[in-house]
Formats: sequence, C-alpha cells, structure tokens
Amino acid sequence: MIRLFDRLAAPLLRTLDPERAHALALNALKIAPLPRAAPDDEKLRVQAFGLTFPNPVGLAAGFDKNAEVPDQLFRLGFGFVEVGGVTPQPQPGNPRPRLFRLDADEGVINRLGLNSEGAEVVAQRLASRANAPGIVGINIGANKDTVDRTADYVACIAALAPHVTFLTVNVSSPNTPGLRNLQQAAALDELLARVIDARERASEAAPRRPLLLKIAPDLSLPDLDDVVGVARRHRIDGMIVGNTTISRPDLRESEKAKEQGGLSGRPLFALSTRMLAETYVRTEGAFPLIGAGGIDSGAAAFAKIKAGASLIQLYSGLIFRGIGLVGAIKTDLLDFMRIGRLDSLSDAVGRDAAAITAEPWPSLTPSS
Repeated sequence: MIRLFDRLAAPLLRTLDPERAHALALNALKIAPLPRAAPDDEKLRVQAFGLTFPNPVGLAAGFDKNAEVPDQLFRLGFGFVEVGGVTPQPQPGNPRPRLFRLDADEGVINRLGLNSEGAEVVAQRLASRANAPGIVGINIGANKDTVDRTADYVACIAALAPHVTFLTVNVSSPNTPGLRNLQQAAALDELLARVIDARERASEAAPRRPLLLKIAPDLSLPDLDDVVGVARRHRIDGMIVGNTTISRPDLRESEKAKEQGGLSGRPLFALSTRMLAETYVRTEGAFPLIGAGGIDSGAAAFAKIKAGASLIQLYSGLIFRGIGLVGAIKTDLLDFMRIGRLDSLSDAVGRDAAAITAEPWPSLTPSS
C-alpha cells in the first residue's frame, strides 16, 4: 500500500498547491485501508524521557495540526507522532498563500502562523482515542493576539496534558510575531516556571507528562548558552532542535526563497545539525534531545543521532521522498548499527558532536 501510494499519489500531490496537497493527504489517510505496521526490530527501541519508543523515527509537528489522524500515522511505521501546534483559541493563521514548495532544493517555506482549531477541539479528538497504543505528543503555542502568552501555554497544558504522552513548548515558530522572544533568558525562565507548575497540577488527575522545549536553529551561541542553562535549572525532560530557520542558504529556487517564513527540508540540514551538536555538548547528558531539520534519508537520520539526538523527527522529507521514507530510514539505521557493531542506537548518540562543533559554521544569510 505504501509503495503504491508513493508511486501513484505522491507525484500527483506535488503538482498541486502545497496547502491543498496537504489537505488531500490528510483526507487520504482518513480513508485509506492501511495495514498495521510490522513490529520493529528490538534494536531500534529507544528509552528517553521515561518512555519506551519502538523506534526513533517520529513525525514532527505541523503535519497533523489538529490531531485528525494520529493512529493512521502509526500505521506508516512511525515510532511516535507529535500533533499540533495547537493554540488555546481557534485562529486561522496568516493569509494564503502561506506555504511554498522549493522543488529544486527539496525545501519548504511556510508562514502558516499557527493555524489551529483550538485546544478544546483537539482535546476532544485526543480523548476519543483514550487507551489507544502509540506515543503521541502535543506541540503547544500561543495565540497571535494574546497579551499574556505564558497564560496560553498554561491553558493548553491544562486542556491537553491528560490526553497525550508528552508536551512540547514551542517558543520557536517564526510566524507568530514576538514568539521567539520567549527564548530570551528572563522570559524563558518565567515561562518554564509557570508551565512546569501547570504540568504538575495536571499530573494530579493524570500521569505526569514529560515536558520538552522546542528551540529555533537561529539562536546565537550565547543565547543558546542561556536557553540550555535555563532548561537545565528547571529540569525539563528534553529539547527538540530545532524548528524552521528564517535564514537562507544559496537556493536554486531563488524567487521562492524571497518568501517570508520558516525554511525547512534539505537546506536546513547543516544548520540544524550544527545547532543540535552545540546543544548536546551544553546539556552534558542532563536530558535527551530530539533532532529535526532536513532528514530525508537513513544517512541523515544517523548523522543526527551521532550529533546528539536520541530520537529524530521528520516532515518535509516525506513531501519529496514519500511515506516509504519511514521504513527506509529504519532499515538503514539497522544497517549502520550492524556495520558499526552497535548493540543499541544509544551507543552512537553524540559520537560526532564535539567534532561537528569544531567545523566552520554553515553558510546562511538572513532573509530580507
């Protein structure tokens, strides 16, 4: 079924407007008779955040924003799925067009603006799958017009924590004005204090959920020092490195590259992997990391692991490589483990981090 979809449907979707293609893909997952995914090789199992992941390949937030198809996504072979970003109140996001596919570069620019059906609707959907298998995380954000944005994160945790396996505090979307300011040390300190308190209150009625922080790949190294320092002081459970970038490398799609928004996909790989390694050496094993950004092959996934990721996430790679990419990455990871005589993927985590941080900085220029 997966091979048939990639051979027939995927090329058609790439001829459509990107946002329309995304909507069609979601609808297709709702009706497709997908078989249950084959059990994963035990060597791919990962322990992180107090959870056991059957394999390290996760779907990043942004595809299933409103938790419409998490169970169907597990049938594609993902080890975990992150839905969202979700805001407390419904909001439409930015005007269209707001999603741009850079085919020659295998990249995507989006300025969706955290379009969301709201926490109440998403909570109802997630509640309807109570006791269903699979690790489902929720990516939470703030409404564009909210004055007290920290209060929005607190509200999302109260509404959604009982229905998910982990929570991700997204302070790195470039498409909500001022949201990335929450990565500054003083603001982040207050934010984490309040969301951790909200998480603890939510744990009185449900199990305590791991709390992760998703950061931008555009942080300066002094700012990264501050972010990691604050995260370690608050003893969060992990970090995701990272979100899309507002910088631009040299791209073949030069006209589309001028579009405002966050860049993801293959052009993001070098920068996001460097930031992952920089984060890994600063955390000193205090908590695990999830590596995201430009993963479109088993080699790219293994590079993220060696840069410091215990788990990886992808999304844009599916657009250009198809849904068969999930299984291909898992097969390749097993091959890399066999070649390297590794008993566990954890044996490779961070192996190259120090060397990566000594390399020249990836060439990127700020977007205009």
